Amino acid sequence: MKISIIVPTFNNLNYLNFFLSSLKKNSLYDHQIILHINDGSDGTLDFAKEKKILFTYSKNNIGLCSSLNKAAQLVNSNYILYAHDDMFFCKNWDLHLENEIKKFPDNLFYLTGTNVSINSGLINFDCGSAPENFDEKKFDEFCKNDLSKDLQGSHWAPHLIHKDLWENIGGFSEEFNPGDGSDPDFCMKLWNKNVRVFKTISKFKVYHFSSITTRKGIIKLNNGTKTFTLKYGFNPRYFRKYYLKGDGSNHYNGPLNNPKMSLEMFVDYLINKLKFIYYKI
Repeated sequence: MKISIIVPTFNNLNYLNFFLSSLKKNSLYDHQIILHINDGSDGTLDFAKEKKILFTYSKNNIGLCSSLNKAAQLVNSNYILYAHDDMFFCKNWDLHLENEIKKFPDNLFYLTGTNVSINSGLINFDCGSAPENFDEKKFDEFCKNDLSKDLQGSHWAPHLIHKDLWENIGGFSEEFNPGDGSDPDFCMKLWNKNVRVFKTISKFKVYHFSSITTRKGIIKLNNGTKTFTLKYGFNPRYFRKYYLKGDGSNHYNGPLNNPKMSLEMFVDYLINKLKFIYYKI
C-alpha cells in the first residue's frame, strides 16, 4: 500500500533527517515523501536536492496550513498522511495502517498515530529528548510490549485520510496559519462531510520530540481558539468534548454519533455563544 507523506519543515534539518531515517528503516512499503520547505537556509533545501526528495518551497515561512496545502498538490497516491518533522515512526507503522483501512467499507475515516513523548504525548515514556540521545532499542521494545488500546476521538498528527476526502474539504484552512487550531478545524470540516470515524491506532506509534520549531521562539502562534469560535460558534474544546469525545482516554468503540444535548452541553453552548459575541465586538 502506497501512502503520500506530507511534511512541513522550517530549518529543522537535524530532526527532519532523523524522521526520514525512521521511514527508511521502519516502513514495509515504498511511499511518496513530499516536503514543504520553508526558508531552508539551514541546509534543508540543499539536502532535499541532494537526496532527490520531492518538495515544494517558499522563501519565507508561510505557515503550517499553507505548507501542507502546497505539498498536497504533488500527491500521487490514494492516501495522504500528514506528519511532523520531529517524529520517529515505529516498525511496520504502514502495515498497522493498512490493516485498519481494510476494516472500513468506505473512505470516511480519519486515522491517527499514538504519540509517545517524554511528557506531552498520549503516552509519556522517556526515550530521549533529541535525536542525539534517542534510545531506539528502548522505543522498539516499548512498542512491542505496550498493550494500549485504540482511542476514540483523535484530532492530531500524524493523521491519514483518503485523497478524495482531502480534496472534498479543501485541505487545511489557511486562516489558521501559522497553525494553532488547524487540527480541530480540519476534523470539524471532516465531520461536516459525514466522517464519524476518528480513531487513534495503538499499534501505530510515533515518538514525538514535540514542537521543536515553536519552542525555539521563532514562530508567533495565532489565536486558533478565536478563529475557530468565530467560524463555528463554539471553541475547539467544545468540539472535542461533545463531538469527538476525545480526551485521550476513551477507548474506541465504533463510529461516533451526533451529540445529544444535555444540560451540561447546553450550559457550555451558552458560554460559547457569549464568547462568540465577545469576539465579534
